[in-house]
Amino acid sequence: MSPHDDTFDSRARDLPPAVASGGPLESAMRVEPRVDPRLLAASRRWGLFVTFEGIEGSGKSTQIARLADRLLAAGDPALTTREPGGSALGRTLRPLLLGVGIAPIEPLAELLLYVADRVQHLREVVEPALASGTHVLCDRYLDATLAYQGYARGLDLELIRTLHRTPPLDRRPDRTILLDLEPELGLDRARRRNDDLGLALAEGRYEREALDFHRRVRDGYLALAEAEPFRFRIVAAEASAEEIEARVADLLSDLFPSLDSEDEP
Repeated sequence: MSPHDDTFDSRARDLPPAVASGGPLESAMRVEPRVDPRLLAASRRWGLFVTFEGIEGSGKSTQIARLADRLLAAGDPALTTREPGGSALGRTLRPLLLGVGIAPIEPLAELLLYVADRVQHLREVVEPALASGTHVLCDRYLDATLAYQGYARGLDLELIRTLHRTPPLDRRPDRTILLDLEPELGLDRARRRNDDLGLALAEGRYEREALDFHRRVRDGYLALAEAEPFRFRIVAAEASAEEIEARVADLLSDLFPSLDSEDEP
C-alpha cells in the first residue's frame, strides 16, 4: 500500500460482530502474508509512517516512546510526534482543543480545527521526515478524527473522509497500532495521570465527557480496525507496559527487521 493510497472503506457505521462481546479484539487472530523484512528494508527509501490510536488512558505515549527507543538503539532513525500539537500551529491549537476552561466547541468547528492542525503537521513535520528516510511514530492521526468526531460526536464519516482525500491529507499510515481497553479503565488511568501531571485543566476536556461518549469512541476504533485488517494491529492494553511493548515490537517486526526477536542476540 503506497503512503498516498486514497482507498477508504465506506461501509456503514454498523459495528462488526467482533465488537459485540465488548472484550478486547486481539490482532493475533489475523494471519497475513509476511514479506521478507530484509528485502523490504533494502528497497526502502522513505521512512515508514506508524500511528498509535486508542481511547484516553490506553498508553499510547508510553508505547511510542518505548518503540522509538528500540528503533534508535538499533540505528533506525525515528521521530515521535503527536496530534494535536506536533507543529507550531498545533501547539497553539492544542490548548483550545483539549483545555477545560474554553467555550464549548461545535463538532464541525472542532473537526476543522483538527484538520487545520493535521495539514500543518503533515507539511512541516511528517512529510519532510519521511522524505529524509526517518520513521515517524505519531500519537493519533486520522483514525482518531473518525472515532471521536465521527462515531462519538456524530459527524458524517464520509465528510471526514472526503476532506482527507485532498493532499497532504491523503497520506495514510503504513501501520496503525490500536491499544484497546475498557473505557472505564482508560478513563481512570487518564484522570489519575492528569492529576499527577497537573494537566486536568489544560488537557482534560475529553476526560470530562460521559462514559457513553468513550464507549462510542472505542466502538468506532474497533469498527475501523475491522474494516482495514491489513493496516491495523490491535493490542489488549490491560497488560503491563513491558508486555505491551513486546507485543507491539512483534506486530511491527515485518516492517522493522531490528525488532524481530529472532535477530536479537
